[in-house]
Amino acid sequence: MEHTLAEKILMAHAGNRDIRPGEFIEAAVDISLGNDITAPMAIEEFKKAGFTKVFDRNRVVLVPDHFAPAKDQKSANQCKVLQRFAEEQSIPNYFEVGCMGIEHALLPEKGIVAPGNLVIGADSHTCTYGALGAYATGVGSTDLGRSFVDGKCWFKVPQSIKFTFKGKLRKWVGGKDLILHTIGQIGVDGALYAAMEFRGPVIEALPMDGRFSMSNMAIEAGARAGLIAPDKTTFAYVKAAGRKIDPAWKALKSDPGAVYAKTYEWDISGLEPVVACPHLPSNVKPASALGDVKLDQVVIGSCTNGRISDLRLAARILKGRKVSPGTRLIVIPATQKIYRECIKEGLVDIFLAAGGVFSTPTCGPCLGGHCGILAEGETCLATTNRNFIGRMGSPKSFVYLSGPAVAAASAVAGRIVHPGELS
Repeated sequence: MEHTLAEKILMAHAGNRDIRPGEFIEAAVDISLGNDITAPMAIEEFKKAGFTKVFDRNRVVLVPDHFAPAKDQKSANQCKVLQRFAEEQSIPNYFEVGCMGIEHALLPEKGIVAPGNLVIGADSHTCTYGALGAYATGVGSTDLGRSFVDGKCWFKVPQSIKFTFKGKLRKWVGGKDLILHTIGQIGVDGALYAAMEFRGPVIEALPMDGRFSMSNMAIEAGARAGLIAPDKTTFAYVKAAGRKIDPAWKALKSDPGAVYAKTYEWDISGLEPVVACPHLPSNVKPASALGDVKLDQVVIGSCTNGRISDLRLAARILKGRKVSPGTRLIVIPATQKIYRECIKEGLVDIFLAAGGVFSTPTCGPCLGGHCGILAEGETCLATTNRNFIGRMGSPKSFVYLSGPAVAAASAVAGRIVHPGELS
């Protein structure tokens, strides 16, 4: 029987036996990931069950990034749990403030995740690593705690849905626009418990940062994973991250006769930058069609769009311009390495000269944690991944989602605009 990419990876980690969508399997994971919100519960359950040693200290990764640097005493206590556990277990992949980054940007950057890996993380956006050709999915804290014991987890084999993108991207359009367009077309449950597989000439030409944005938001369509078959672009990225290229990675692609639950094909040559309007990622409209949506705040960052290419694009638009009076601009690089690159390239000076602020890496405002909470009645445009009611603060606030180009241009205009509207 021929298989999809998702099925192949799961098969390889479940003893290479034939599997079918809908089947429950137990599989060995390559990486077990937790953060400062979810890992403390996993650690507690691990210890309550009487276990004292993790299955492999090199395959457990702990990243305090959501409320870190700690915003209050409770957050500090959560982070401390991770620190103590990492010390007890001699876990090398524990990333404290100063070397920490937003987990889903940090792990690929560090070369911790590779093509063909099976990765679980107690965070829904673990699906980001699908951009590398890994099967990566979010799990609950109890599943994470169980994986600490023997490195295994139960999975339901998902159906796969194929998305083929043809044409050529227009100026200012990137991976964030492609995934928002996709979610806008199929809805927030359009890929429910499926593996989304992105392919076609547009994807083949898309840089890794754009691919990460797409896979990151697969969960916003209800998917378990968002995969892109590894190619020369993937291999170059992984090699730069310090991993040796495994020839077997070239075979990581779906078989020609693989069965898909659904297939979609779009020519996106006419696609312009888009925005997801409150209060769902599927409420997508062209940036140029939003009229006079005034902004109190713009956030550029997150595990979706806090990478160096995102910040370079934002700086390109902001250079020589000022943020509109009454609008706050918050720029958050996704990792410490990106933070340093921004300093070295002078991007920080551009952000500050424009009237913005530049933060240490943190998830911060994305989940309404800190570093940019919205007050009642306020409106924010963010390059983050969710705009649910109350996601960034008050349940009476409003969050719009876009790529970095639209976000930067809108910070200057003080309202949501197409980047081409700036004179």
